[in-house]
Amino acid sequence: MKAQVVTLDNKKEGEIELKDAIFGLPVREDLIARCIQWQRDKARSGTHKTKTISDIQGTTKKPWRQKGTGHARQGSLRSPQFRGGATIFGPVVRDHGYSLPKKVRKLALKTALSAKLAEGNLHIIAEARLPKLKTKSLVQSFEKLGLSHALIIDGPAVDEAFARAARNIRHIDVLPTMGANVYDIIRHKQLVLTAEAVKLLEERLK
Repeated sequence: MKAQVVTLDNKKEGEIELKDAIFGLPVREDLIARCIQWQRDKARSGTHKTKTISDIQGTTKKPWRQKGTGHARQGSLRSPQFRGGATIFGPVVRDHGYSLPKKVRKLALKTALSAKLAEGNLHIIAEARLPKLKTKSLVQSFEKLGLSHALIIDGPAVDEAFARAARNIRHIDVLPTMGANVYDIIRHKQLVLTAEAVKLLEERLK
């Protein structure tokens, strides 16, 4: 299928051919959900931890004698039933990440790209470059393109002036092609690809 290519000023630049095997697939919400869950779990720090009885500082003396007090028998004031005591079965430092087959990840990314095209929220621009770092001019360009909540994916490297200008605009994110991922594509309303990004994505996902 063919898609219109425009400039940052929303002027027609020509057309580009989009491969149906990447941009024309049926939407698989199950794959998208699996990939997003995998990404979010992998991003978790896993540094949560509560103190076990060996981590609690305090006396090791038996609180009272075993028999004859009328109280239940106790062995340590650091036990979980006492205030300031240990936590039983609390969270420990661990890695929440797990493996997801490469084929599933690749198909999920294809599906995410296809979903944006099916929604009419995929835009192709000739290039994402600015002659000078000026956020105001970039805001005007986005208004012409109708972009308010967008992820912009450029070629192998992002133009520094463009990236720094876009950084000041709310709900706008810029990534190189290798940074393209399902979570960021889905969480933004619009997806903007440069002509170079389209070619690189097609090579990556072929």
